[in-house]
Amino acid sequence: MSGDSNNMETRAVKFFFLQGKAPKEIHTILAGEHAPLYATVKNWVAQFKHGDFSTCNAPHPGRPKTVTTPEIIEQIHKVILEDCQISVKSITEQLGISCEQVGYIIHEDLDM
Repeated sequence: MSGDSNNMETRAVKFFFLQGKAPKEIHTILAGEHAPLYATVKNWVAQFKHGDFSTCNAPHPGRPKTVTTPEIIEQIHKVILEDCQISVKSITEQLGISCEQVGYIIHEDLDM
């Protein structure tokens, strides 16, 4: 399901919610091939009841978004040049970066 159709679905649920319709009724109205699941409609209605009428995905609390900066790339490159036998696990422990990010940087940014 694309982001645009999901946004349209959220807006439709919001529209019917503002008309005072219950989640079950909204789900029935939206029934069709691309309709959101009842659980999704129920969650959106609960979100709207708490005053959150945003129809876009907001960042979630918890684990921060991973960012690749030139400084991180340079740190990884330096570590590899110092010890070409170093493992990805050792790099992650040394620099505090996820294995996935280190692997991506090695293959995509450093082309190694």
